[in-house]
Amino acid sequence: MLAASVEPEVSLTINLNMLMQITKQLAIFLDNRPGTLARVCETLAQSGINIYAITTSDTVDHSVIRLVVSDYQKAMAVFEEYSALVVEDDVLMIEGDNKPGSLAAICKKLAAARVNIEYCYCATHPGSRKGLLILRASNAVKALKALNT
Repeated sequence: MLAASVEPEVSLTINLNMLMQITKQLAIFLDNRPGTLARVCETLAQSGINIYAITTSDTVDHSVIRLVVSDYQKAMAVFEEYSALVVEDDVLMIEGDNKPGSLAAICKKLAAARVNIEYCYCATHPGSRKGLLILRASNAVKALKALNT
């Protein structure tokens, strides 16, 4: 399964049909030009690194590509070879049910524990029973504990 192949910072936990762990996310700051994302994905593929989750945001002159990958340390080394600015952060990776209210329940538990959601991104196919959520919290360890109560 996806989550088992990522090196967690905190033990893998299962709660209420959710598979959760703290993992590393990389944020790469690159020029916002055609072909940049293609080169990033190709470079990772050539290095044998799988992308589990990705999101991009843009500004006028650069884009921020956030990634959760199969080997973040190897990916950081690859990006640093190209002198790319890379920042690593702890995020929660949550595989949960694809049904109405699942995300609301997560958000409600974190709010009750006074953990701020700084940002999150997720995707799932409409026919899938499970979805993958990447969530950056103000305190990842506290967030994981809150979701396990």
